[in-house]
Order: sequence, then structure tokens, then C-alpha cells
Amino acid sequence: MARIILVGGGSSSGKSFVTQAVIKSIGEENITRITMDDYYADQANIPLQERYKVNYDHPKAFDWPLMRKQIRALKEDQPIEKPIYDFVTLTRSGKTETIVPKKVVLVEGIMALVDRQIRNMGNLRVFIQAGAERRFLRRIIRDSKERGRTFENIVTQYFNTVQPMYDEIVKPSSEYADLIINNDGVANLAIDVLACVIQEQLDIANNVKIEKHVMDDEFREEVLREVFQKSPYSKD
Repeated sequence: MARIILVGGGSSSGKSFVTQAVIKSIGEENITRITMDDYYADQANIPLQERYKVNYDHPKAFDWPLMRKQIRALKEDQPIEKPIYDFVTLTRSGKTETIVPKKVVLVEGIMALVDRQIRNMGNLRVFIQAGAERRFLRRIIRDSKERGRTFENIVTQYFNTVQPMYDEIVKPSSEYADLIINNDGVANLAIDVLACVIQEQLDIANNVKIEKHVMDDEFREEVLREVFQKSPYSKD
């Protein structure tokens, strides 16, 4: 079975940059990458002007049944026909892309750690974090260059939905992360660390024997018993 790596984080936190750097480090022949952006719900039956009003940073904007089904298929080493989303028309393009799972499958998106069923499929859960100002500036640059948005539209959307949903839904999902990576544009070893962790997942997929990293149970029975026996409230 393929190892599923979930990579969450706020919009423009640098998820794509980090995952692509990791793939380059480990090797494209070992990793399949998909983005949750392609699983926005089909809105072909909604007028374009109405599509602009949709909150794309809320879980309701996604096609969860399809996403769960296809991630499960990838985990079971089955190819999928992934939808392709068009960010200009704000709906699916009508085309699909054949995705063949490799030993490791990276699933990247703002909601990667939000859904319990998808979290349970993940062998490793990662959260990419960056400061609000940096995410905002990255968003302006990306949406103006790549998605043809006006400055007014970008700013309005950011403060009406992107940042509020980050605070309410995306950021709290970091509690489920096994690893949190800082991506504020400052040189650090975070990407190297993530590459090492994902390399370990690849080794597991290749049946390489890996020493398990298990934390000692800090609240094991003998420790608690010793503490409470010394408690002034102990009956003994």
C-alpha cells in the first residue's frame, strides 16, 4: 500500500513550495503529488457572478465524497481520474488527469488535516505555517499573476473569508499534525527535516526495517502512583 502524506496549512503558506522541494530532494520517481484544490465542488450550473460569492475557504466548498474515495484508492495502489479545477471560471474544467500512485502520495491543501476520515488515511500529517502578513503578500502575488484577479477582489476575499476561515478552521487543524514546518522565508533546516521524515515513510513502503520512535509514557501507572503516594491529600 502507498504511504499517504497529508500536508495542510493556510492559503499561501508555501505548501506547494515545500512539497516540491521535498520531491526534488527525494526524487520524482518515488512520490505522487496531488492538490486538494482540484476537489472544489463542480459549479457548472451556477452563474459566474454567483461563483465569486462562494466561500472557498470553508469545508462546504469541497467535494469530500470524491476526495475520500480517490485518496483511499491511491492508498490501495489504484490509479484515479482526478478532476482538474479551473480557477478562472471557478469550476471544474471538464478534463481529468490520470494519477498513478507511487510508493508515497503527497496530498496537499488547506483542508488536508480537517476531515477526520482523510486524517485517518494519512501515515504522516504535516502542517506548514507562515505569518499572516507573508501569506497575504504571497496571495496577492499569486492570484494577480496566476489567476487574473483584481487587487480589490484579492483583498476583499482575503479579509472576508481566507483569514477568518484560517483562524476558525485551518489553524486549529494543526493540532492533528505530527510535524509542523515553519515557512516564513527564513533559511532553516525545516525542508531538510521534512525530507528526512518522508524518506523514512518511503523506506517503510519499501519494507526497510525502521526503528520505531515511541515516546515514553510520561503518565504510566508507576509514575503516577509514586507522585500521589507523596501527596498531602493521600489517605496513607
